Amino acid sequence: MKCRASNATIIVAVTGVRPKSGWAIDTFGHSSTMAYLLKKAGLTNILLQRVHYSVKKYLSQNKMLEFMWRQTWDHSGSTDIFTHLMPFYSYDIPHTCGPDPKICCQFDFKRLPGSRVKCPWRVAPQAITEKNVDERARTLLDQYRKKSQLYRSNVLLVPLGDDFRYDTPKEWDDQMNNYQKLFDYMNRQSGWNVQAQFGTLHDYFTAIEERNRIESGQRPPGYPVLSGDFFTYADKDDNYWSGFYTSRPFYKNMDRILESHLRGAELLFSIALAHVQNNSLQALFPSSSLMSMLLLARRNLGLFQHHDAITGTAKDLVVNDYGNKLFESLAQMKDVTTKCAHLLLLQNITLYNPAVTDFFDVDEVRAKHDAIAEKTIIKISKHPRTVAIYNSLGQERYEIVTVHVSVAEVEVSEVNGRIIEAQVNPVWLGKEEIASGIFELAFTARVPAFGFSTFVISPISKSTGSTKRGKVVLYNNQRGRNGRESRYGFSVLVSGLPKVPFHIESSYITAEFSHKTGLLQSFMNNEDKKVMKLEVQFLFYGTTVEKSKDKSGAYIFLPDGEAKLIEYSKPLIRVIRGPLMSEVHVFLPSVQHIVRVFNSPGLDGVSLELSNVVDIRTEKNKELAMRLLTDVDNSGGQFYTDLNGLQIQRRKTLQKLPLQANYYPIPTTAYIEDSETRLTLHTAQPLGGTSRRLGELEVILDRRLNQDDNRGLQQGVLDNRKTPNRFKVLFEKRQGQHHPANSSLGNQLDSYPSLLSHYNSLTLLHPMMSMSRRVEDSSIQLKPNFTALTSSLPCDIHLLNIRTIQEKEEAAVKVKPSREAAMLLHRVGHDCSFPSRALYCKTTNGEVDVRNLFNSLSVEYVEEMTLSMMYNLSKERSTHSVTVQPMEINTYKIKFK
Repeated sequence: MKCRASNATIIVAVTGVRPKSGWAIDTFGHSSTMAYLLKKAGLTNILLQRVHYSVKKYLSQNKMLEFMWRQTWDHSGSTDIFTHLMPFYSYDIPHTCGPDPKICCQFDFKRLPGSRVKCPWRVAPQAITEKNVDERARTLLDQYRKKSQLYRSNVLLVPLGDDFRYDTPKEWDDQMNNYQKLFDYMNRQSGWNVQAQFGTLHDYFTAIEERNRIESGQRPPGYPVLSGDFFTYADKDDNYWSGFYTSRPFYKNMDRILESHLRGAELLFSIALAHVQNNSLQALFPSSSLMSMLLLARRNLGLFQHHDAITGTAKDLVVNDYGNKLFESLAQMKDVTTKCAHLLLLQNITLYNPAVTDFFDVDEVRAKHDAIAEKTIIKISKHPRTVAIYNSLGQERYEIVTVHVSVAEVEVSEVNGRIIEAQVNPVWLGKEEIASGIFELAFTARVPAFGFSTFVISPISKSTGSTKRGKVVLYNNQRGRNGRESRYGFSVLVSGLPKVPFHIESSYITAEFSHKTGLLQSFMNNEDKKVMKLEVQFLFYGTTVEKSKDKSGAYIFLPDGEAKLIEYSKPLIRVIRGPLMSEVHVFLPSVQHIVRVFNSPGLDGVSLELSNVVDIRTEKNKELAMRLLTDVDNSGGQFYTDLNGLQIQRRKTLQKLPLQANYYPIPTTAYIEDSETRLTLHTAQPLGGTSRRLGELEVILDRRLNQDDNRGLQQGVLDNRKTPNRFKVLFEKRQGQHHPANSSLGNQLDSYPSLLSHYNSLTLLHPMMSMSRRVEDSSIQLKPNFTALTSSLPCDIHLLNIRTIQEKEEAAVKVKPSREAAMLLHRVGHDCSFPSRALYCKTTNGEVDVRNLFNSLSVEYVEEMTLSMMYNLSKERSTHSVTVQPMEINTYKIKFK
């Protein structure tokens, strides 16, 4: 979305063109969120192609291939966008002129005799001459007329192209000259009642509007209104395109990390720039170079949204190129963030020195694009070290953060000297070996909304009551000896197979684990002592084995039946318990699984954190799944998944359909519920998932496939990486009687996460970032905290971004930031029947006081814009409050004084 808005600004600056129509012919299914974003960007029409063949058949039979696409929460039609769906198998020329591809291929004049491109039906096109023009025109017009019967209008769209086309002058000439002869002949025949011509997509939609005598964006009389999405796509038989939801998960995860870092950097840059301009520091602050990095990151992230990139369906070399671009921009976003933090945290901003290029060390580094990030080690010697924690969300956060330090004997304090409780845990080199000189330090950080808090890590001579060490238990150890021992100061109990289930707990949660598998088996809320089943399983899907059948590949998921449990016995189990956090590590074939609980007053204290490190590089034609089994009674096979993190779509498992048809994309959230309880799985990376049976949720973690699935990649998926992934599991008990309309929107057809669920997802997607001061200098003091806002935003308002706008006259030439910025606010729709514990904010019916929003900064004016910033929606400039309706994303152009 950020990238789309940035590119739109450049298009307008360079060409003066403001797009009104969307074109999506090769995305593998369609999300209604994309229709919403295009509408908010100022577009009025979109064209789609890849929709399930049965859905196309139904819509064709009922002349519903053109419709107004409306969001499920919309009761007024304000989100409607006119949508044209192509009716046939593909978007290439054989499948666009009419229902018979054998005939349509004869009118693809790149395939004339002598060309390397042939018609598979073995009837070649003919160059149009005076001798054959009548027969050829009649044949083509017959296809046009048959296609037109599927639509409500007498205006027909016939796209003329394909992938890798129009790359030579000869093809341009062959296509245009031959078609022009056909059009001229058709138009001369008075009895044929046809007017054929070349045109653009905009021309087509304009003609539809003129024939229906409506304004752009209005609903043509009698045209249907549809809501919902178009997943899961199938192009034939049982070939469902649900495999790409997970393919190349390493880069799906990296995409999310860059997205978070880019957002955090853009927010800080906009505020830092305003302070620079107010303090006349433009000559010192490297605004142009930092903004150049932001622009490059937007473009690299935008490039990765290509339908063969984020999907994991590109060739290995192309994937590596994408990875290097993400890697480069991720490092640069850390650089932008630390440079802005340097400026904003100075007690005296006029002491800012641009020559100090590395004021802060970043929190973690990657050796290369396909490596897992490693935390930076904060070296502790004789002197204390300062650590700043950055919260990019618009609400205050109170969470446990972890950093790596070089010694275990430390204590943590606020800048004012108040000691904070801390915990030191071992860092592991292998399954059982503890590292020396590297320790994990955990402490509770209270960080203001969109701001920083600074902390001091000080060396001490011996452990004190404020810093405690985690205690370790190793079950099923491989060294063959049992007993208690000390390793680098940690108490380690080495044991064989546990005889009974064991547990870890916090003040709110008790999690119990199987003594046989080491995996989670139940969850207890310590307040009401209610025990709920929460069993974790890991399974493998295979692929079809018959030679005559299609097989799973990068796009397609074609399992050979039900998944099979991973086989193992006596796995190594590590348990670390402490006052702030406790965790269980289980080492299984192909996956290291970790469950954590946090003894925290914040959001991290009310959910379980699950994380995995997946490595299936030794497997063949396998797909690894993680399944949660609960006693939630989601009868009827209903479950819910999100669409692009914006909204929730109700799903229903249909047993009559093949297994792969019931898999859906899970970008951020999935849940199941009954009349009393909701179980939500939040994911930090997009994956595919389903609810196969009563009380189950399942996600695919990685896929390794040895063959192509004949959808254009021409290779298998064998470039798997060692891949981390993170989840949060949230159990919520409904207050009062279950009623679907008990939400912030009141639509019984919809479902919404709770506020608590929304912010569990946001904290997972945007973790707080730590940075350590490289050189301690008492002459340069840092603020104990900094916040860009005067107070936390309302609980239901998410600060999507504040993005600095380029100077208009410079946008197409060089990078120069202006005093204007695009501020994007999203008001989440939420279910009010769940308690909102651990939230340090309130709701205000969507009202945000922009005039008094920013700390130490004044806003000269506010204008509401489209999402793309191409169109102004304001009647006049204002500095007063703005109101955001539930579910809406509003974009404002703001100018700082």
